Amino acid sequence: MAPRLSMVPTKMPLLGKVTLEEAFQPPFNMEAATGPNIDMYVYKERAAEYRSGIVNIKDRVMEARATGVGYTVCSLTVPGVQGETDPAAAEAFATRSNNWIAEQIKAYPTELGAFGAVSMHNPKQAAVEMTRCIKELGFCGIMDVFWSTLEELNVPLYLHPSAPEAQIFDLLYKDHPYLIGPPSSFAIDVSTHVLCLITNGVFDRHPKAQLIVGHMGERMPFDFDRTHRWLEQVEKPRGMAAKKTLYQYFQENIWLTTPGQFSTAVMNFCVNLVGADRILFSVDYPYECYQDASDWFDNMDLNTRDKLKIGRENAKKLLKLGKYKDCDAPYHQ
Repeated sequence: MAPRLSMVPTKMPLLGKVTLEEAFQPPFNMEAATGPNIDMYVYKERAAEYRSGIVNIKDRVMEARATGVGYTVCSLTVPGVQGETDPAAAEAFATRSNNWIAEQIKAYPTELGAFGAVSMHNPKQAAVEMTRCIKELGFCGIMDVFWSTLEELNVPLYLHPSAPEAQIFDLLYKDHPYLIGPPSSFAIDVSTHVLCLITNGVFDRHPKAQLIVGHMGERMPFDFDRTHRWLEQVEKPRGMAAKKTLYQYFQENIWLTTPGQFSTAVMNFCVNLVGADRILFSVDYPYECYQDASDWFDNMDLNTRDKLKIGRENAKKLLKLGKYKDCDAPYHQ
């Protein structure tokens, strides 16, 4: 949870914005939100605000309304289902968490949605829970998956980082704990995982699969040229499974979101690299603030067409959203 920024609004706010990386912790797991390691993710002066915001759904809806956000997609926060090593306990936790957030959504059906959380200890069971989340609970997508079912349900996967496993912590971060989480480890973990999916041919076997990556691509865009050239010139001749170019996967299978990256320079870079059609506005509440994210986005120098795409239109199409608060609000700069 970062310190608040301050900005004087100078442009008309875009109403009906959609956000896709907004965390929650169910009350029955609040110990995880107040444990000894939470200071790795939360700015100390906002700890009390975080503890309230992570579980209080009404508060986030009020913040969203005040900042022009019309639809918020919630997802289970760290340590999440993947933090549970016992398969049965992980499956039960996923089901219970999904049921809890589904109940909260009922109070705000035109303003809230969710990504389902699943345990990957048993892929078959995960596919069953994934299907239940989409078809019975009405969720927007899934946080982890098993690609055939993902394609069949025609929903995206949101791949979010977590804290490193104990062995990785001891090897890489024991003497550098300040690099865990948003400063570094999140980007390293997710970018490595995404590149593994690409180079192992996952998107060639499942060409309709859609993957959402947070924090403006977890640094991958900034290594794009070098990674692309080495994969094409060195790794493909050595037998790498990927059939397409890195650029093609980012055009056809991968989406970027903005949570915690409230930088116009970063936005311009990514728009030039992958195009506004593959970028989605997000906040990262309650680790970041609706106000900070919306003030930056609404006042950013970006043409109206691209701002509408990134702010709401891309999300409408990807998540197949129906009518929601301010979804068609007029906008001009």
